[in-house]
Amino acid sequence: MALSYAPGDDLVFQMESGFGLIRVLGSEGEGQGAVWHVLVYQEFYPDVESAEAGLAAGRPLAVREPHLALTEHAFEKTPAARLTNRPVNDEELEPLRRWRTQGGPVHDRSLLLMLGMR
Repeated sequence: MALSYAPGDDLVFQMESGFGLIRVLGSEGEGQGAVWHVLVYQEFYPDVESAEAGLAAGRPLAVREPHLALTEHAFEKTPAARLTNRPVNDEELEPLRRWRTQGGPVHDRSLLLMLGMR
C-alpha cells in the first residue's frame, strides 16, 4: 500500500522507550519506486500527547538527522501517524537540496534501524 504523506507532515513513531518525531521534507517517484525525504528530531517523548506538545510549543526542536532518503519499503517499515502539517522552510530543505546536487544514498532499511534502534 502506497504511503500518503505530504511535505511538511509531522509524524510520530513508536519504539520501545517512547515516541519520536519525524518530518516529511518531500518525496519523488511513485509506489514501490518512491523515495521519501525525512528529517528526524532528537527528542523522545513518553507519550503521543507530549510529542504533540513539543511541536506546539513554538520552539525549534533539536534535529538528530537533517535528511535521510528512504525507499518506500524502508519508510513503510516504520509505523508512523500524522500529527500536523506545517510549511517546510528553506533551512529544512537545504540538506535535501545538497543531496540532490551531490547525489546521496537512498536507504532501504527501516528508520528505526537507521537510527540504531529496534
